Amino acid sequence: MHQFPLFLTLAGRTVVIVGTGAAAEAKARLVARAGGRVVAAWEPGAAIGFVALEDEAAARAAAEALRAHGLLVNVVDRPDLCDFTTPAIVERAPVTIAVATGGASAGLAKAIRQRIEALLPEGLGALAAALHAARAAMTERWPAAADRRRAIDAALAEGGVLDPLDEGAAERVEAWLASASTGDGADPLAPARLEILALASNDPDELTLRAARLLGQADFIFHHPAVAPAILTRARADAVRTEAQVPPADVPPGLSLWLGAPGASGPA
Repeated sequence: MHQFPLFLTLAGRTVVIVGTGAAAEAKARLVARAGGRVVAAWEPGAAIGFVALEDEAAARAAAEALRAHGLLVNVVDRPDLCDFTTPAIVERAPVTIAVATGGASAGLAKAIRQRIEALLPEGLGALAAALHAARAAMTERWPAAADRRRAIDAALAEGGVLDPLDEGAAERVEAWLASASTGDGADPLAPARLEILALASNDPDELTLRAARLLGQADFIFHHPAVAPAILTRARADAVRTEAQVPPADVPPGLSLWLGAPGASGPA
């Protein structure tokens, strides 16, 4: 990972934008959409800074001056001078999806954003709002966090009752909570389950669709020492990882995944 992604709350905060012209105006619009206040020079309490100056020496000097005040700085069109970059954005408020290339190609980020934009229904934001409003009800229904997460994952899965790509999903949240199951015939609190994946290689680009899906869903990852970090990074960030020579005899509640040595003919 070349950059650490995060979403910054700017509502009511001050952002410095040094420069004028189309690039500076574009950054100012983004800040305004996030509820921030734009100023042209540093002042106490400023959160971050943008520099939109054509002259490289002037841009470098302006960035260094802002950094001297403790600000992280983005210098437009000069990724080597940036502390952070601004991504291409897909917005279905309160859902925001950011696509970044670490400054390598804004055009590529834009192209990916356009593909994602076409996939996501306008009702996605309403689904997020409905799930937020139902948080207390979900906690009451599934007091254990692990059970609650499995129930939500099942409902939000492809074809699930709350499939995020289904325009009408937001309208089914209340019924989902009231039902005896997730609506897709699956018990979200099903007993422990172990899936075994046969990896062709340590190249993540060779993962099958099934393997990629299971890596994104598994609660626990058991893996042979020969499995490369590049494969493990495709798993959920909060999945528990355990290195082992053979598949586990017993697995905890939820979905466990065994990754054998790449190219091996059997489970081990």
